[in-house]
Amino acid sequence: SGKTTAIVNRIVNMVNYGDAYTNPNVPENTTEEAVELMQQAYDSGEGAEKVRDIITNSRINPWNILAITFTNKAANELKSRLLDVLGEEGKEVWASTFHSMCARILRMHADRLGYSNHFVVYDDEDSKKLIKECEKNLKLDDKLLSYKSIRYEISRAKDNLMDCAEYRQRTYGDYRAAAIAQIYELYQKKLFDSDAMDFDDLLVYTYMLFRDHPEICRKYAEQFRYVLGDEYQDTNFAQHSIVLQLTQEHQRVCVVGDDAQSIYSFRGANIDNILKFTQLYKGAKLFKLEQNYRSTQ
Repeated sequence: SGKTTAIVNRIVNMVNYGDAYTNPNVPENTTEEAVELMQQAYDSGEGAEKVRDIITNSRINPWNILAITFTNKAANELKSRLLDVLGEEGKEVWASTFHSMCARILRMHADRLGYSNHFVVYDDEDSKKLIKECEKNLKLDDKLLSYKSIRYEISRAKDNLMDCAEYRQRTYGDYRAAAIAQIYELYQKKLFDSDAMDFDDLLVYTYMLFRDHPEICRKYAEQFRYVLGDEYQDTNFAQHSIVLQLTQEHQRVCVVGDDAQSIYSFRGANIDNILKFTQLYKGAKLFKLEQNYRSTQ
């Protein structure tokens, strides 16, 4: 539906022309020849590159742009198209998936959270082995509580930024939920003791890093002065919260999505992240957003 094209074209125009489109001022030393060239480009819809130097204003540095999307395939396409149009400058745009961006940030700051900056990232098979080990340690019958159901519950808790203690409080006397809460707590302890994170932790710990160390959040908010999100209908609450953390001050954010293409609700994707985006900036605080979000679940 043209979502990625919209993001790519926006970035290209930001880098090449800055705010030329909305800038009401006439460039200094504008000659009649320049005016004629601009008129020709306007009338024909072609040849914009010929008048770039004339009309460009407040050009945006590519390294001040963060472009994030959901899948590796989408991120690679974004990078490829930026490189095709911008050349070497396209490499200077931070274009990646949420998880890649978070891993890159945590590699520099995980020590603030008690990890080393050389932590290991567990894949699905590693997580499966560890969860089964936790079940065995807790003497829980894996025939009554399958790995898939445990992994699903833990992953959804992390998608909603719900730690072990909060998850345990929400079991409400349910035996099955209480057993998963025990596994969740032991699972996180074993991950920490092994200096390891799973894929969901990359989001959770980045959120925690920005929340508990506002100076680090400010550093990245200053670097990423312009944040763009592709395939935003596929974002979950944790991903959306990180975008809010990075943009709540400058609010220079543009996201695109298609509710008809939202297929990851089973992974926590929430189309409301884009449908209600502007409402979240009207004086709301992040902790309040969390409470309001969870109260509707």
